[in-house]
Amino acid sequence: MKAGVLGSGDVAKALAAGFVEYGHEVVIGTRDASKLENWVAAHASARVGSFAEAASHGEVVVLAVKGTVAAKVLGAVGSEALAGKPVIDATNPIADGPATNGVISFFTGPNDSLMEQLQREFPDARLVKAFNSVGNQHMVDPRFEGGPPTMFICGNNGDAKRTVSQILDQFGWDVADMGAAEAARAIEPLCMLWVVAGVVSHGWDHAFKLVRN
Repeated sequence: MKAGVLGSGDVAKALAAGFVEYGHEVVIGTRDASKLENWVAAHASARVGSFAEAASHGEVVVLAVKGTVAAKVLGAVGSEALAGKPVIDATNPIADGPATNGVISFFTGPNDSLMEQLQREFPDARLVKAFNSVGNQHMVDPRFEGGPPTMFICGNNGDAKRTVSQILDQFGWDVADMGAAEAARAIEPLCMLWVVAGVVSHGWDHAFKLVRN
């Protein structure tokens, strides 16, 4: 599969490396290619381009940027390059400013989510929320006691969710489909809980698991 990854931070690099590891053809998009020089040197099969080039390349697109610039990045890509494609939305609506007792602040309210905002602005893209509730070091091939952890996903397009579920399965995750885009109102705050757990335990090697009977 051709994967276009938008971003040059730790999440983007971890997910792009995962796609490379599993034999996918990767273009990673950035405003500043110099940020990825060391990453590209370690992943020779991948290519660096602009956001638009990465999105145009991808049969699946990964949005892995700060939530505050997510809409701007998709706008730079353009609706045509996103139309009909699964777009893995790994963003969180984290507001600028310090946390309060380990609790980060969001710029969205309880009855909306960043994913819904992006889906409204880019209706032709098939957004699927995923990878927003775990640290980047565990996004690919997570290893925890008790078996694979759970990745909660949601989105309005069933075909896109099936594609993303296949990727998650390949990357070593148990997948829990929570339904339509509105479920992002519950999934995005898992990021808050993940951070709180890290602050309380003074460690970042944890993930969520849905236990089924």
